[in-house]
Amino acid sequence: MADKYNHREPVHGHPRRDEESTALQSEELKRQKRIKMYKYIVIFIVVQLIVLPVFGLTVMKVKTPKFRLGNIKVQNLSSVPSTPSFEASFATQIRVKNTNWGPYKFDAGTVTFMYKGVTVGQVVVPKSKAKMRSTKKIDVTVSLNSYGLPSSSNLGTELKSGVLTLSSKGKLTGKVVLMLMMKKRKSATMDCTMTFDLSTKTLKTLQCK
Repeated sequence: MADKYNHREPVHGHPRRDEESTALQSEELKRQKRIKMYKYIVIFIVVQLIVLPVFGLTVMKVKTPKFRLGNIKVQNLSSVPSTPSFEASFATQIRVKNTNWGPYKFDAGTVTFMYKGVTVGQVVVPKSKAKMRSTKKIDVTVSLNSYGLPSSSNLGTELKSGVLTLSSKGKLTGKVVLMLMMKKRKSATMDCTMTFDLSTKTLKTLQCK
C-alpha cells in the first residue's frame, strides 16, 4: 500500500508560471500602447508643421477686395456737339468682391465719374459688408452731365466722332475680419474706363483695373 501512495505525480508550480505569463503580456500591451501613443504624437506634430504654414499662406492671408462697376444699362444719353454738352443716366452695380476667409466691412464711400479728369457726376456707396468669399452687389442709378466742364475742353470734337469716353474712380476703406477677432485694414480702389456709342446710345466697352 505504501508503494501505491509513493507513485503520485509531483505537484508543479503552474499557477505561478501563468501569473508571470499574464504579467508579461500586460507589460507588452502597455508597451505597444505607449508606442502607438508616441506615433500619434509624432504624426500630430508633423501634420501641424505642414498644415499651419499652408493655413497661414491661404486662409489667413488677407487679400485686397476688388471694387468694380458691373453691367451698365443706359437709360438716357443725349449730346449736342455744337454747344458742346451731354447728359447721361444709366443703371449699374457697385461690386465689392471679397476673396478672403472672413467678411469685409467697409465704410461709406463715393464713386466719381469724370471726363478728362473733370468731375461730371458722383454716386454714394453706402456702408455695408461683403461676406466671406462673396461679392457684394449694390444697385445704383448714375446721372451725369457736362455743365461743369471748361469751355476749352475737346468735348465738341469727341461728340462729333460719335463716341464718349468717361472714367470712374473711387475708394472704400474697411477691415477684413478673420476668426471673429483678427482685423486687417484694407482699402479697395476703383479705376474704370467706359466708352459710349452716341448713335446707338449704348455702352461699347467697360474696362476696370
